Amino acid sequence: MNMYSEHKTAQMAGYLLLKRGGRMAYIKLMKLLYLADREYMLSYGDSMTGDRAVSMNNGPVLSRTYDLLKSGSPEEESPWYDWISGETNYEVSVKKAVQELDDDVFDELSRADKRILDKVFAEYGNLKRFELCELTHRICQEWQDPHGSSTPISPQDIFRAGGKTKEEADFLVQRMRERDELKKFSSELA
Repeated sequence: MNMYSEHKTAQMAGYLLLKRGGRMAYIKLMKLLYLADREYMLSYGDSMTGDRAVSMNNGPVLSRTYDLLKSGSPEEESPWYDWISGETNYEVSVKKAVQELDDDVFDELSRADKRILDKVFAEYGNLKRFELCELTHRICQEWQDPHGSSTPISPQDIFRAGGKTKEEADFLVQRMRERDELKKFSSELA
């Protein structure tokens, strides 16, 4: 449904990594990115990343972002590679060129995006990776145990788990679709 933004997602990852000193376990970063996207959806009725959510054994994740964290980008020129150094010892780090939380560097992130990232990091950034996995099983009611597989999580499920009524969830999903159509249309004009 949503238009995925690798550039914005890479900046979100870089922002969270810098708040943690530049590196962290990739599974922890994955959970923080999911929680930030979820919080943004519940606060603003839209996805911050445009990624699809899925249930996996260790909790909910953002599908394309998970692939980037595990395997890197299939593209040679990739915003992900500009920001994130690949997995070693199950950890990722921010590239050396990006050393501070400078607004000019994080040009894809709005103040609202940064507020959500700051909030999620303040609430969950001190947890160890597997504590965070366990926590997402409990607090993200949209997650269903996929029994070794992965199953899609609909935006409706996230809105409903976040306390919205069925009607509110349907309305918000329709609005997300309309915004996506506008984004696609305007990107075709560019």
